[in-house]
Formats: sequence, C-alpha cells, structure tokens
Amino acid sequence: MYINRVSHYLPSQVIGNEYFTELNNLSSEWIVERTGIHERRKAGPDENTNTMAIEAVRILLETIPYSKNEIDLIVGATYTPYDTIVSLAHAVQHYVQLPDIPVLSVSSACSSLLNAIEIVEGYFAMGKATKAIVVVADHNTAYYNERDTVSGHLWGDGASAMVISKERQTESDLHIRALITGGAATSGKAIEAVVLRPNERGVVMPYGRDVFQNACTYMPKVSQQVLQRCGLTIDDIDYLIPHQANHRISLNVIGTLGIPESKLISNIQRLGNTGCAGCAIALSEHFDRFEKGQRIVFTVFGGGYSYGAMLVEV
Repeated sequence: MYINRVSHYLPSQVIGNEYFTELNNLSSEWIVERTGIHERRKAGPDENTNTMAIEAVRILLETIPYSKNEIDLIVGATYTPYDTIVSLAHAVQHYVQLPDIPVLSVSSACSSLLNAIEIVEGYFAMGKATKAIVVVADHNTAYYNERDTVSGHLWGDGASAMVISKERQTESDLHIRALITGGAATSGKAIEAVVLRPNERGVVMPYGRDVFQNACTYMPKVSQQVLQRCGLTIDDIDYLIPHQANHRISLNVIGTLGIPESKLISNIQRLGNTGCAGCAIALSEHFDRFEKGQRIVFTVFGGGYSYGAMLVEV
C-alpha cells in the first residue's frame, strides 16, 4: 500500500493557555510542564467534525495524482462524531459525489487512524478496492468540559485526509511496509481511565496516570514489533510520529526506544491533543521534508485501551 497524498485542516481560532488560567486558575507554566501544550485550535460555531473532514478532503483533492473517480473506498475515523447515523465517511462521500462504493467509519479512540488504514489494507487484500480516501477528524471541544482541571486544557480540534493506493502512483508515495494494531482493554484501568459518555458528561480522565503508564508501555513496544516485522531496528528509522496526547509521553517513548529528540515529530505544542487526527496532521505538515529512502514510524495509543504502529518508507 502507498500513501499518495495527505492534507489537513485546522480551525482558525487559537486558544492560548491564558484562557485556562482565567477560567480554572491553571498557570501556563503548569500546563506546559505537564503537557507541553502552549496553545490549541478550536472549531468555530459553524464547524463540526464533518465540516472539518470535508475541508481536509477538499484540500486533498487539489493535489491527488489521479481522477477522484478512481477512488473506490472511503473510510472515516473519529470518536467525536457530529452525527451517529450520517457518519463522517458518508458526509465525505456526499461531498465528493462518488456513489455506490464502500463507505464506513470506525472508532478506536485516538488509535483510529491506524485502524482505518488497516481496514483499507483488508479491502485491498480482498480485491474489493484499489484507491481509498482515509479521513480522520475530531471535534474534541464539542464534547469536553473546559472547566475540568484534569483534562479540559488538553483538547484541540482538527482533521486530516489522505489517499492510499494498492499500487505505487508517484515517486513521492510513502510505502506502508507494515502495520500492527491491537486492543488492550484488559490492561490496568482501561475501560474507565478516560471516557466519553454523551448521555452523562463530557470527556473525563479519572485515571490519567494509568493512561500515561500504559501509553508509555505500549507505544515503544509496538514500535519495536513493527520494525522487527521488517527486519529493522530503531537505528534504521529517520522519524517517529507518535500520537499527540502529551509531550511528556512522547519524550518518554523516545527515551525508552533510544531515539534522539531530533527524530521526533510533534505538533501538540501548537495544536493540543487533536485525537485520532494528530498523527495524520503531523504527516501532512512535514510531508515535503521527507527524502527518498527515509523511514517513519507512527505509534498510537487510545482510550479503551487501543494501540498500534505503522512503518512507512519514502
């Protein structure tokens, strides 16, 4: 499989740490020390998960190396849906006007990007598709409780989209060499550590320490596994793009793996935790910097718990 192009969309509204200082008496220094976040993006009153996803797809379609009519699969991913019936992927299908193709949306919390790509892998393997749109978006600020002093200041909004093909299309394509996902609902306080129950309350994280500890365990572990599957070691990778949950987690992961900070790609400082869109947004932001032969590992961890890693090569 090959990632042909990638795009992203970010809302224009920027929320700095001083907003939470005034709201919750949390100093900017405290927030930065604990999370690495200086500011985040917030969707406007006329925006939602679907509109952000559609905007990312609009940008994407301006750059794809083939006709949109060749796309025969759309997979969406979000844990903050605007509509639970007209899913994210259906909204995108309506926008791109591609009838009678498989369209579905998935959720495995912040790991959803890799699960969406793995679904594409399955469709390709079965011969049911050859070119796919994967679109990820999270509208965290529609669900969060901004007065929650534990996690209210973590969240940002954003979307990203990519086209993936079964066969190489251009020299700049990223070759997906290996992909692993897994569930870890049996670990620690997985089913209660971070939850979003719309009928009860917003996003809450009563066991943040458990989330931190398990993320710091699973992300390095699965990164090693995806490299071993390809006969490679940590020394063979050029960049690591982790789920943008907390900069301290990212630093812990590269410390465990023995990767220098110069190889870490991070956007949480500017964007906050953009959920399952974070890694894809980071890929889009840095797509032009990657050179032929370089290898990039993506590693994710989400509530529930869920985890995964993917190795791509330019």
